[in-house]
Amino acid sequence: MKKRDFLKLAAIASGMSSVAPTAMALDFGKMLGAGADLAKSANISDEELSAYFDQMTVQYDKQHKIADEKTPYGKRLQTLVKGLETEDGLKLNFKVYETPEVNAFAMANGTIRVYSGLMDMMSDEEIRYVIGHEVGHVKAGHTKARIQTAMRTSALRQAASATGGNAGLLAESQLGDLFEKVISAQHSQGNENEADDYAMAFMKRRNYDAKAAVSALEKLAKLSEGSSASWLSTHPAPSARAQRMKSQLG
Repeated sequence: MKKRDFLKLAAIASGMSSVAPTAMALDFGKMLGAGADLAKSANISDEELSAYFDQMTVQYDKQHKIADEKTPYGKRLQTLVKGLETEDGLKLNFKVYETPEVNAFAMANGTIRVYSGLMDMMSDEEIRYVIGHEVGHVKAGHTKARIQTAMRTSALRQAASATGGNAGLLAESQLGDLFEKVISAQHSQGNENEADDYAMAFMKRRNYDAKAAVSALEKLAKLSEGSSASWLSTHPAPSARAQRMKSQLG
């Protein structure tokens, strides 16, 4: 099994209907050259945020093989997320990407994607911990500041403003840039701890086995031994996090 990215995430607003593919036909070169520079603005509407994540969801689903619900992976996922249609006001939708990578990510429009490599490695309860951790990042708003920073420091905000108020109309290359800056960027240890705390409360509230939070992190710690895998930069110190979660089991 390849030791590659484990958890990538995004966290902000709620879901809206996906942006139609025809929106991509705009003249983005003209947009990027627009005079109205809003790059310093920290105010991004929920509508814009939702539209960006809707587009990223469509793009990434197209780039991966999705396990049908009749496949073993699809059936297993549907079974373990039964009753998780919503969590803490966030409507969730789940799919499995058939790939050996040990990975999973969430987007703020409720998208949860689990890689089959992660499912091979973890039990159902451990996957539920992963889901709770990702929702924790969403509910804590960790990536709202991140996406605001990305918009301030790039042409993305200016490109969006050039649509005359139509939110989220970005080219695929721009969506990829946004994904890397927002979803794949490194989280602080404080943010990881906060998401872990949410996940522990999530496990207990849902009457799942809270010990799975510990065992999942211990598996990641073992996977990381002697490795320079990139997921270590996004989710540091899994062994220390496992010990921290163990202290909350009582």
